Amino acid sequence: MQNLDDRFPAISDLAAAAKCRIPHFAWEYLDSGTTDDVAMRANRTALDAVRLVPRFLKGDQSPDLTCTLFGQEYGAPIGMAPVGLTGLMWPGAEAMLADTARRGRIPYCLSTVAAMTPEEVGPAAGDYGWFQLYPPRDPELRRDVLARAWESGMKVLALTVDIPAPSRRERQRRAGLSIQAGVSRQMLSHIAVRPRWALATARNGKATLATIVKYAGTTDLEGLRRFFTERFIHNPDLSYVEALRQDWPGALVVKGILSAEDALEVVERGADGVWVSNHGGRQFDAAPPAIEALPRVVEALAGRAPVIFDSGIRTGLDIARALALGADFCFAGRPFLYGVAAAGQAGADQALHILRDDLDNAMRQFGAETLAELRRPGGIAP
Repeated sequence: MQNLDDRFPAISDLAAAAKCRIPHFAWEYLDSGTTDDVAMRANRTALDAVRLVPRFLKGDQSPDLTCTLFGQEYGAPIGMAPVGLTGLMWPGAEAMLADTARRGRIPYCLSTVAAMTPEEVGPAAGDYGWFQLYPPRDPELRRDVLARAWESGMKVLALTVDIPAPSRRERQRRAGLSIQAGVSRQMLSHIAVRPRWALATARNGKATLATIVKYAGTTDLEGLRRFFTERFIHNPDLSYVEALRQDWPGALVVKGILSAEDALEVVERGADGVWVSNHGGRQFDAAPPAIEALPRVVEALAGRAPVIFDSGIRTGLDIARALALGADFCFAGRPFLYGVAAAGQAGADQALHILRDDLDNAMRQFGAETLAELRRPGGIAP
């Protein structure tokens, strides 16, 4: 990997570079929350409030970041969370992220509404591909989507349940990003001042809902949006979890859980894992910070199923905080997209390097040589 530490020492440096390299509407899609961005800011504030009590006099330590989840070993307890229309941030971003994940031995979770298909991304991810599902209404359509993901090498399925209705995403609207309106004059003005993004898009083609094209029979974004709205469920019930358990041969995770009661119910219906998340603050501005919901879910499950965490992670220290509070694994979305948008493949690699190196440092500072030792009694400051 090209050493970019002096240029991009932190995820915030990648974010600043990304903002200057991609069109404004793409930046607002990536960086915004919803309503007044309160939930997104609360994620950051709550993570910063988690204080870890270090222990010293342990001699030289060499932290081991490897871990096992659903029977597979990973190089670090961090994965790349699914982001819709990833290719909008940089054309071909999904393939770049999958390649970084494979070489870094961490999971890459492809979104149902990404700009590349499972067939394209699966080989790039190798043994580290996951698939995120927005649930189709039609059982046959659902089974076909699942078969495509499985046959592409994706062995973990993450069902997203925290979008009962689309959020308003006001910042995106102000930036002129609207599938219904197509490419507006406002968007064209943003593209005009980002020629490298425009040239890359011209070479790769405009971002679309690539996986859905097979079923909708069109590449037009408005047509795809209508098809997705009509044929995919935004708010599945518990019977849908049971149906997925029957259809999917791999590990099944339910993503978007903030309630201990919901966590228990999905595990009882067959889920192999629970993913605590408030959708990065992008869905419901009154939702609690995900890091505050995490301990309640961990306590309720009491080891019955692995608990995954995302929402607000920007550092390896944030990963250490979540693990100390009981998470078994973490995911991040924006940090890796900031990397791709800032510097392409090298930027994706740099984002992973930053998070891994900072987690290693946090473990050394805390006095933990293994990930399990992050959970030691008395490690969380009152």
